[in-house]
Amino acid sequence: MNNFFKRTLTAAGFVAVLLGCTYYSHLSFSILFFVITVLGLWEFYKLSEKAGNNPQKRAGTFAGALLFASNAVIVGGHYDKRLLALNIPFLFIIFMIELFLKKENPFGNIAITFLGVIYVALPFSLLHHILNFNGNYNFEILFGCWLVLWSNDSGAYLSGSAFGNRKLLPRVSPGKSWEGCIGGAFIAYLVTYIISGWYTAIDRTDWFIIASILIVIGTLGDLVESLYKRSIGVKDSGTLLPGHGGILDRFDSLLMAIPFVFTYLYLVKM
Repeated sequence: MNNFFKRTLTAAGFVAVLLGCTYYSHLSFSILFFVITVLGLWEFYKLSEKAGNNPQKRAGTFAGALLFASNAVIVGGHYDKRLLALNIPFLFIIFMIELFLKKENPFGNIAITFLGVIYVALPFSLLHHILNFNGNYNFEILFGCWLVLWSNDSGAYLSGSAFGNRKLLPRVSPGKSWEGCIGGAFIAYLVTYIISGWYTAIDRTDWFIIASILIVIGTLGDLVESLYKRSIGVKDSGTLLPGHGGILDRFDSLLMAIPFVFTYLYLVKM
């Protein structure tokens, strides 16, 4: 099977599972993204080891999983917000664990462990709150975010391949161009106009503001992950998705953009 068909089959299966689990229920979404969170954290820590760091992989993965799970059950209406307090002591236990590991650069190891939780688990945890933005489970906003991100990525790739001459940030990602960014933004705004008529949980103005956040911050998120990989000397974050790399490769734009979308919705729209 050549690489094109491998990428196509992987992408189709990935999108079908992602959309299907999100559409079906909060439980199916939570199970899927709990697995994605754990795999993403482990992938992040394995990458950091290639750079010579020694993060607490198991403790960090457990801390991230706990953060995700506690948000899931709270948003699902099973417990009140006091459950989030469980995350606080465990984060400080990470400091104590390092006492017994006898590894060099202990506080660097602690910092990388925390970084994984902040970079991977926290954004995924916020997805629960976006799905329940109006007090009831509603997939519309998250579906819209994905469609905007995917259209921006696809438009940027096609425009960059056809017209890309002016490099955006060649030190970090030699393949990205200003022409690609402009083309991607144009397609993303076109998709935003269409979906704002389908998904009415928020109005059209809000959709365009959120789309602007996703386009700008999502592109920067892609560059941040490229910077991380380039600093380590790897092409892909993992091999879990044939032809597409790893979890971080697939969610790099989302991980950086979702905290900004969450902040807009809860500070401006609530």
